[in-house]
Amino acid sequence: MDALAGLLSGPRAQNAFLLRAMMAPPWSIRAQDGSPLSVIVMLSGDAWITPDDGEPARLEQGSIAITRGPGAFTFADDPATPLQIIIDPGNRCRSLDGRPLVQELSLGLRTWGTSSDGPVAMLIGSYHLDTEVSRRLLRALPPLVVQPGADSPLVTLLDHEIAKDEPGQEVVLDRLLDLLLIGVLRKWFANQANHWYLAFNDPVVGMALRLLHNDPAHPWTVALLAERVGVSRATLARAFTDLVGEPPMSYLTDWRLTLAADLLREPGMTVGSVARKVGYGSPFALSAAFKRVRGVSPQEHRSGG
Repeated sequence: MDALAGLLSGPRAQNAFLLRAMMAPPWSIRAQDGSPLSVIVMLSGDAWITPDDGEPARLEQGSIAITRGPGAFTFADDPATPLQIIIDPGNRCRSLDGRPLVQELSLGLRTWGTSSDGPVAMLIGSYHLDTEVSRRLLRALPPLVVQPGADSPLVTLLDHEIAKDEPGQEVVLDRLLDLLLIGVLRKWFANQANHWYLAFNDPVVGMALRLLHNDPAHPWTVALLAERVGVSRATLARAFTDLVGEPPMSYLTDWRLTLAADLLREPGMTVGSVARKVGYGSPFALSAAFKRVRGVSPQEHRSGG
């Protein structure tokens, strides 16, 4: 597995918040739900998005925006439009004076907004928990990414499926959201010429990354990794940290726990069997590391906590 594949292996939506928003001007929405990652697809019309700590960016028809939380964003037909709607944690929708708006703005199954025939149509999907997205991915992203891509077949399929109410529909929507997110991010990373994932092409750091990715359960140390790569320990540590943004052993811990998070949700996998697969000597060692880094125990993660 290459470094970019490892970076994008994290998204695993679980009953993600997904809806089609239909808006007629003037409109302005502040999203302060704290979601670690959200995806906005402009199906028709244009909009403006303004991060709390950034400048307004225009979202044209056909563009896809990815926002990194927990910072808040404001979506509007125009940056000057007064705020009208606030989205709080738990996807609670209210007016500025606190009046609930969920029923008032409901336009049908997973459809919401101010007008069913409004000129602006958006698909909005949010990941609820940061355990659904790798922390390494979140660290690598800016607060806002805007890319073309709404002509993707995945957008068409997601738009079609979002209005269905069939058995297993939530799972279908979750996986489509994951695939859409990964596709957009892959295009974005490909244009980041100086981004750390290009460390994979470095003759020293790239080889070290391959070793860690291909055999994460090996009892790696910086000294052993440097020996296998053919450089001194100091040289490897310095080059790895410069290009990747963290020391080799920190990267390995994060990669092991990313793999563990996926394995824990596979049927029949115990904490002990997962620990052995990812390089921890005991279930206790994995549980302690998982709790320290991800904030929940392996059992809580398995149950979606």
